[in-house]
This record gives sequence, structure tokens and C-alpha cells, in this order.
Amino acid sequence: MSALQSTRSAMRRDRVFGFLQPEPDFQLPVDTSHGTILYVDDVSVRFDGFLALNRLNLSIDEGELRCIIGPNGAGKTTMMDVITGNTRPDEGRVFFGQNLDLLELEEVQIARGGIGRKFQKPTVFEALSVFDNLELSMASAKGTWKTLFHRLSPAQRSRIDEVLEIVGLQEQVQRMAGALSHGQKQWLEIGMLLMQNPRVLLVDEPVAGMTGDETERTAELLVSLAGGHTVIVVEHDMAFVRSIARRVTVLHQGSVLAEGSMDQIQKDPQVIEVYLGEEA
Repeated sequence: MSALQSTRSAMRRDRVFGFLQPEPDFQLPVDTSHGTILYVDDVSVRFDGFLALNRLNLSIDEGELRCIIGPNGAGKTTMMDVITGNTRPDEGRVFFGQNLDLLELEEVQIARGGIGRKFQKPTVFEALSVFDNLELSMASAKGTWKTLFHRLSPAQRSRIDEVLEIVGLQEQVQRMAGALSHGQKQWLEIGMLLMQNPRVLLVDEPVAGMTGDETERTAELLVSLAGGHTVIVVEHDMAFVRSIARRVTVLHQGSVLAEGSMDQIQKDPQVIEVYLGEEA
């Protein structure tokens, strides 16, 4: 299969990046004058009688690095699905800044409006080079096919070089994405999201399956992105969470069980009982 055929095949998957969807005119400003970029207000989600989210309340400050932890079934994935428009809640509100009601927007509008999501399993175009993956990901008003075949401007090339440096793939630039290690594929996908200049990055279990060195490099990468971006990390690896955590939210049965610094979380009796156990 040719690289172009592979790309076309990938474009038919259910899980695609926002830049591969129809491109709406969506340039509304996000008002973060109060310092908060994401509000989840009393959100509940039911699946066939099961309460996946139970009046969840959460606020994230602009530029923050927030870790979300909790046992399986706590509602972490459903929370991300609601924020990105993949799941509509039965109750509650979700705001991007002070002014944008995410429940009034389609999934593609949310993605192109500044909220990027990285799934646990890397979603890269394995038959294309690292460079081509980043070029394809570039936020552009030219449309998908024009993005594939147009000539890059000096500013666009400079942006690709900048992202390559951020994710540490300069030496892999012409390598096929399918030949990268698991960790390198994760970094490439983060780079693909960065090409779209997101305000918020949702990162799902980024170090699952990584080597120790890759895990350490990923920690450095995510910490470096905070400030310029708001980074929300969902993770089960508690050693990794300890290495990057500034503020931690613990979910349990669809609600916030506890929130605070890692030291505070580790000493919380309820958190120890339902989640950390001997990890604490």
C-alpha cells in the first residue's frame, strides 16, 4: 500500500484528528480573564442506568499542569469524552474560558477551537515520515488536500522545526513513523497536536508501555509544555504522576474525591482507602 493510500485509509477511521474533519469557521476568542480556562459544572452522564459521572465539578487554570487519577471506572475517560464533545452529558455545563459553552459545539469545532486530545494508543500515519506527519497536522485554512500538497512557507517550515525540537525528534525527521519506538510515536502524536496550536492538551496515559528512559523524557516534555499550554494528564503510573504533579485531582465513582498537591493526596485517608493503598 502506498503512503497516500495509507493516509486515505487512516482518514476513514472513526478516530481522526480534528484537522482531518470538515473545517468550520471557528475563530471565537477564549476569555480567560479570570485565570480559569476550563470549567466542568455539575456534570452527570448515565449509560444504561450506570452513573459514569455524578455531578462532577472541576476547574483548570490556564497554563496549569493537572494530573487526574483514580481507579478504573472512576469516570476519567468519560470526563475527557465530555470535554472534547464525544459524549453529551445528561446534566451540567462545560465552559472553555468564561464565554464558550462546549455543549453547544460539535466535536470538530472543539478540536479546532483549541482543545487537543491524545489517546493512549498512538494515532500516527505510519507509512509517512515524521516530517510528513507534522506537515499534515498543521492547522491551515487551505483544507486537508491542499495541506497535503501545497508548498510550505518559511514560517511553516520553521514551526515544524520548532516542534521537532520540542518533542526531541530532530534526528528522526525523515524516518517513517511506523519505524519509531513506542515512546517516539507518543512524542510524535503530541507534536502533531502542537502543530494545531492548542490551548488545552488532554493526554491519556502517555507512559503506558514506555521504557524508563522514555518515561523520564515524557515527564520532561509535559512539564515543559505547561505554561504555554494547559496540560491535563490522566495516568495510572503513580511514580510518573509524582514526577510531574503540581496539582492532582482524584476521581471516584464519577465525582471528585480529593484535590491538592501530591503530598496532600498521598496523606488523604479516603484516597488511600479507595485508590492508593500501599502505593501511598
